[in-house]
Amino acid sequence: MDTVSISKFKATCLARLEKVKRTGQPLLITRRGEPIAEVVSPSPAKAVSGWLGSLQSTGRIVGDIVAPATEAADWEALRS
Repeated sequence: MDTVSISKFKATCLARLEKVKRTGQPLLITRRGEPIAEVVSPSPAKAVSGWLGSLQSTGRIVGDIVAPATEAADWEALRS
């Protein structure tokens, strides 16, 4: 584990954070020799499942899906 004083960390913050990300080795930041923070690389992100296909196998077909929902005699457009 690398150790660095807070003043040096402040001056080289971005480079040190990039090194932690690249190597995975933690960094201990100290003030007057006492540890005040530890920088570690993040844990791997969980794979987020997409919304496509999220409702797969949740529906049910009840009855005839091709026939009209009502009888033809009930349609106003067919009445003369």
